Amino acid sequence: MAIYIALLRGINVGGKNIIKMAELKSTFEQMGLLRVQTYIQSGNILFESNEDEESLRKRIESEIEAVFHISLAAILRTAEELNLIAAKCPFSAEEIAEAESMSDAECLYVAFLPKEPSKESLAKLEVYQTDNDQLRANGREVYLLYRHSILKSKLANNLTKLDVPATVRNWKTLSKLVALANAMADPARP
Repeated sequence: MAIYIALLRGINVGGKNIIKMAELKSTFEQMGLLRVQTYIQSGNILFESNEDEESLRKRIESEIEAVFHISLAAILRTAEELNLIAAKCPFSAEEIAEAESMSDAECLYVAFLPKEPSKESLAKLEVYQTDNDQLRANGREVYLLYRHSILKSKLANNLTKLDVPATVRNWKTLSKLVALANAMADPARP
């Protein structure tokens, strides 16, 4: 049984695509997914399943559209993948500390993609890098470091250049999801 984390794109943002987490949890349970739990309102769901990623992704997207009438992208990662994503942050501690000293908001993010972007689409996004806004791509993830604010970043505003859906989580949320997934994986937990 694998532990999965579903990262839903574009729900409960700016008063649009509102889904209550209790209803989302219930929907996942009705789909036969096990040990379902949600984290904050931005569409982070942890659960267990024996299904493969692609089947689960299609089933989750279809069920959300049927139940909530919202068409969205569900990006899935296993607990093991999420641990590797956190462990392989390509920015140094010094780079992160410098960015944090220049900003009063979160500065480190990860964009999760359903598939690896093409080199051409990644090149289209890279042109928006500056000394203040940087990216490092690694497979199906793009790590983003903002020295001022994600809200005013041309890099953040052009993630669509990747030509694949992306859902972004800050490092604090990623770290919490890793901790929750690891707690689920602990055999001592009931």
